[in-house]
Amino acid sequence: MAHVLIVDDEPDLAQLIDFNLRDAGFTTQLAGTGDAALVAARERPPDLVLLDLMLPDMSGIDVCRQLRASNPSRGLLIVMLTAKGEEADRIRGFEVGADDYVVKPFSVRELVLRLKAILRRGGAATPGGATTAPLALGSLKLDLAAHRFYVEDKEVPLTALEFRLLGHLMTRMGRVQTREQLLEEVWGLSSSLETRTIDTHVMRLRDKLGPARALLETVRGVGYRIVSPEAG
Repeated sequence: MAHVLIVDDEPDLAQLIDFNLRDAGFTTQLAGTGDAALVAARERPPDLVLLDLMLPDMSGIDVCRQLRASNPSRGLLIVMLTAKGEEADRIRGFEVGADDYVVKPFSVRELVLRLKAILRRGGAATPGGATTAPLALGSLKLDLAAHRFYVEDKEVPLTALEFRLLGHLMTRMGRVQTREQLLEEVWGLSSSLETRTIDTHVMRLRDKLGPARALLETVRGVGYRIVSPEAG
């Protein structure tokens, strides 16, 4: 079962989450500060980090940024946990590489189910489940087996969710994927998620495509698709 690093300085809440995750079969580790979280992630890399935005020594944003900057932890699934629900806070989390965002107060049972869904999708090394051969499209190359992405033969780091999103679109080249399809098949969630959450991830991914960013098209009012360079 997956190993989850719980980073929160509220002992009661952290222990409640810890109890419920262990009861659901996860292994867990607790960290009450950003420094402790970085040390824990380095000593025993988790499958997922549940990361509070407000910590006593540094912000969860800074912890997320440092995790994404390090090769061993770059591909970790990171879920931000915070009492703040403002759009600006969500966008900041996504900008530094968070995969999802949970706002306090929340149902612990729903949180456990949501983390299971995120981990289930995050563990899928082959988008679409069809092949492990690298996907190539113009200057883009997505190496599914090695979990690496290249633009013009230069490696570009992607978060776990960005990797799944790009793989999902590339294996369905030319086919429009609605936001509902992306929510269910990439995020692994059947419940509602704000449209802006999906749009923010797509915008971040498009920026990482560099000169090939035009290949990721927005179909207004419907969703998104990847097109061949020859399509234009």
